[in-house]
Amino acid sequence: PGVTGLDRLIHEPARLLIVTILSTVASADFLFLQRETSLTKGNLSAHLSRLEEAGYVKIEKTFKGKLSLTVCKLTAAGKKALTQYRQQLQNFMDKTAE
Repeated sequence: PGVTGLDRLIHEPARLLIVTILSTVASADFLFLQRETSLTKGNLSAHLSRLEEAGYVKIEKTFKGKLSLTVCKLTAAGKKALTQYRQQLQNFMDKTAE
């Protein structure tokens, strides 16, 4: 498959950034992700919801003292999807370079 075979859920730039960041850490809180991605709260929430619905991200809402804390981590399915996405993109790039 060409570029159309890519995982469209991960291919979207903001979501690709989120899963890439999460792939480098054990977990990350919402504010860290917001800082690193420069997305608005609403935009980040929407993208995280899509990734959670797909089973790529696990979101836990807890409290740190009296403050609510939203912690996100990449699931095994998310890691696998990101690895497959990278491989598909690399294969596509290799074919177009010929």
